[in-house]
Order: sequence, then C-alpha cells, then structure tokens
Amino acid sequence: MKPTQTDVISALDARAVEGRDWALAKIGGDAEVAFRPASADASFRRYFRLSDGDASWILMDAPPQQEDTAPFVRVAELMHQAGLNAPRVLAQDSARGYLLLSDLGKQTFLDVIRADGTTPEAAETLMLAAIDALLEWQQSSRPGVLPPYDAALLQRELDLFEDWYVARHLQRTLTPPQKAALRGIQQLLIDSALAQAPVFVHRDYMPRNLMVSASGPGILDFQDAVEGPISYDVVSLVRDAFWSWPADRVDAWMRRYWALARERGLPVDADYAEFRRAADWMGLQRHLKVIGIFARINYRDGKPHYLADVPRFIAYVRSVAADYPAMAPLLQLFDELDLRASS
Repeated sequence: MKPTQTDVISALDARAVEGRDWALAKIGGDAEVAFRPASADASFRRYFRLSDGDASWILMDAPPQQEDTAPFVRVAELMHQAGLNAPRVLAQDSARGYLLLSDLGKQTFLDVIRADGTTPEAAETLMLAAIDALLEWQQSSRPGVLPPYDAALLQRELDLFEDWYVARHLQRTLTPPQKAALRGIQQLLIDSALAQAPVFVHRDYMPRNLMVSASGPGILDFQDAVEGPISYDVVSLVRDAFWSWPADRVDAWMRRYWALARERGLPVDADYAEFRRAADWMGLQRHLKVIGIFARINYRDGKPHYLADVPRFIAYVRSVAADYPAMAPLLQLFDELDLRASS
C-alpha cells in the first residue's frame, strides 16, 4: 500500500520536519502541500519534494556540521551563467543547512537508460545531449574561479583505495613492494592529470545526476566542482558508476566529444590517441577513488548498497590498465589482491 501523506510526515525526523516548515513558510504553503523524500546521495545531503498541484519545489537538507551549502549556490550560478539547466536557488538558510530549489523533474537519464525497452536511439539522444551540455560548461571556464584540482587533492582521492577498500574492506596490508608499486602508479596518474589543460570540472557528471527536461539536461550534484583536467567529466559520463556501456559505444562517444571539443576551440590534444590515453588514465584515478569511496560510505556512513557496484570499477581498472604497459604494476597488484570483476 502506498504511504499516505500522514504516514510520510509521521516518519520524518526532527531535521526533516524543521526543513519542511521552513520551506512551507518560504513558498507560502500550508500543511496540505505534499512533502516526500525525493532522493539521497552518497554524502550527508538529503532531498525532499514539496508538491502543490502542478507546482513543485525541492528542499535540500545539508546538515551544517557535515555539509556547506555555499559551494552549491556558487556553482549553480556559474551553471546559469553558462546557459545550463541547473536548479535555481529560491531561498537559503546556510546557518541551518537548508536550500529551497526549483524542481527539474523526477526522471534521471539513468532511469531512462535502465528502463525496460529503452532503445539504443533513446540512450544515444541522451548521451549526445549530455556531451553538448558538458562542452558548454567547459567553454564557460574561467581561471581562478573554482578550487584547483591539484596534486594534493588527486593524492587524497587516490589514498581512499588503500585506506578504505584494501585496509578496511579487504582487511589487507600492502607489502612494501606492493605499496611502492601503487605509489608509482599514483604518481603517473597525477602527473598525467596535471598535464591536461584545466577547465571547469563537475566532478560527478553521470546519468544519475542528469535530469530529463525540455530545457536540456537538468544538471545536479555539482557542489564539488573544481578547475581541473579537461577529460575528467567525459570519462565520468561514459564510464558510469551504475551502468556499463559496450566498448564500441564508449569509443564513439569519446571520439564525438573530442571532435566537438576541437571544433569549439577547447584545449584537448590534437592527437586523438594521446587524448584517449590521458582520458583513460584520468579514468583510472577516478575508478580507484570511487572504489575507496564506496567502501567508506559502507563503513563510515552505513550505506552498504554502493559496494555492489565496486566490481564494475574493478572491471574498468582491469580493462583500461591492460591497454597500457605502464599500468602493468596496477594489474599485478589487482591480481595479488584477487580483485576481479566478479569480486
């Protein structure tokens, strides 16, 4: 049986009730306005939808002890300046960690891609729209506006793999040779990332964070945006955390992105093979980071379902590393840790 509005309200915790009352005051609504969970993400943020007839709004609940709403507000404005479809910040209470946002809809690109009967043409349309929006975002880049995706941040992210997946999840301690091999690979990945031209980077640009909308892809979850390697977001898009594409489609989308980026004057390498190598290595950095993050979310935050997608990233690492002799030590480490796509 579908829960009633009374059931929903009675199940709310104190923060949700406080946020609901704050949002109702901002929109001039009353207790008859429907209020339900909209989504949650891998952070401490939660989202609720308020509905009144055809009108709807989104409440972001970002506990100030763990989250800061200022980056979301700042990046949303950058997206609007770029002509992109991002939520409008209608009201904010940064001290308590609440934002009232415009509602971009209920259906993500991932929902459509996963739906039974989705045609290749439908997925193609969505992915090409995502590539076009990404190019617009990158064309709007300005130096010094967003935090840098520097060596220190890249290294902190890479450390998540050893700290949370190897040590915490596998209960393994790397031997000195293994640790040295991993450090060598990490340095190659960091050097490659820093050698790329810097642009605005969404940092989690994937179908789950894109909404189906008549105004173009509705872009969400951008609060961690930085200025960094130009290949980062396109790799995030085609090597998705929750859906795996055939290699030929990945290559076709990467080639389309590269060709359009060159047409628009974006600073991608003139040689596709070198662009693809840098993008693949950027992907390896992200894949190792995500494996660690998914373990951290399980053990620190009590959200175990993300671990089910770790094998997808193990498969990404193994398939990409196999194409580059310089990454042979990473494959060997995965073999020694018995990390397989089915693990």
